[in-house]
Order: sequence, then C-alpha cells, then structure tokens
Amino acid sequence: MKSFPRSDRVGGHIQRILSDLLQKDIKDPRLEMVTITDVKLSDDLRKARIYFTTSAPKNTEKAIEGFKSAHGYVKRVLSQHLGLRYMPDIEFLYDESFDYASRIDKLLKSTKTDNEKDYKPPEK
Repeated sequence: MKSFPRSDRVGGHIQRILSDLLQKDIKDPRLEMVTITDVKLSDDLRKARIYFTTSAPKNTEKAIEGFKSAHGYVKRVLSQHLGLRYMPDIEFLYDESFDYASRIDKLLKSTKTDNEKDYKPPEK
C-alpha cells in the first residue's frame, strides 16, 4: 500500500478549509468566483503555495488583491483548524493550467477543421 506524505495530507486539509471559508465566511466580491485548485506544501510544512482559478481570467488581478486583503484572516483561521506547531507561510498563486489546457484544446480543434477541408474519403 502506498503511503501519502504528511505534506500532501495537510495540503488537502488546507484546501478543504479554504474552500469552505471562501463559500461561507469571506464576503469580498473579488473572491466570489474563486476556486482553490491545489495546495502544495514544502516537506517541512513551513511554506504553502495555494493555487486558485477564477471564472474569468481577467479577474485574476482582483482575486490576488482580495487574497492579499484577507491574508491575515485566512492565516488565523487556518492556524485554528490545523493545530500545527508552526503555521506555514501562505502564498496565493493563479493556476494557469486551465488556461493552458483550453489553449491546447483550441489548437487541436483548429487543426481538426483544417484537416477536414482537405480530407477526401477513399473511394470503393
């Protein structure tokens, strides 16, 4: 059976707490359509990178400002729920993987339509 590192388990717990916090407690309009996609912790649990995405990529800067504004509150709530000896330094980063995936999808669809124009079915 494969064991999961403690940093992965704590990261999953942080993700659940933050998702719940964003839905119920934080009333900042800049963070309304934000989704926490991943939490990466260092092995010593001292640094946490929290990745998020928004419904519209143009709202990214507003969301980053919203997280900067709520940084102290988020850190305080996390420290109450986690019970760790040291509270990790948290950093909020925009998750660009969804934008990258949609760009790749558009490229694949454009090549498909280009090939369909040139494609002729074989004759019997």
